[in-house]
Amino acid sequence: MSTFRKYKRRASAELRPYRDGEDLKGVSISTADRKAGSPRKGDMVARNPDDHGDLWLVAKRFFEKNYVSEAAGD
Repeated sequence: MSTFRKYKRRASAELRPYRDGEDLKGVSISTADRKAGSPRKGDMVARNPDDHGDLWLVAKRFFEKNYVSEAAGD
């Protein structure tokens, strides 16, 4: 097995809030996140900026630890 290394992102990410009860057909959700109770309030839906059909769920805790808004005033 290969060794894991740390990497930083070069580009901005595109995310939006998960809306309680929304249909997540087409949104990938990891087994670990499902076991932890996702989708739930505070989670985010991310998309590939080059392929807007490529969507995945980002758990609230991971989002809060790893992302900051680029929008002014956020």
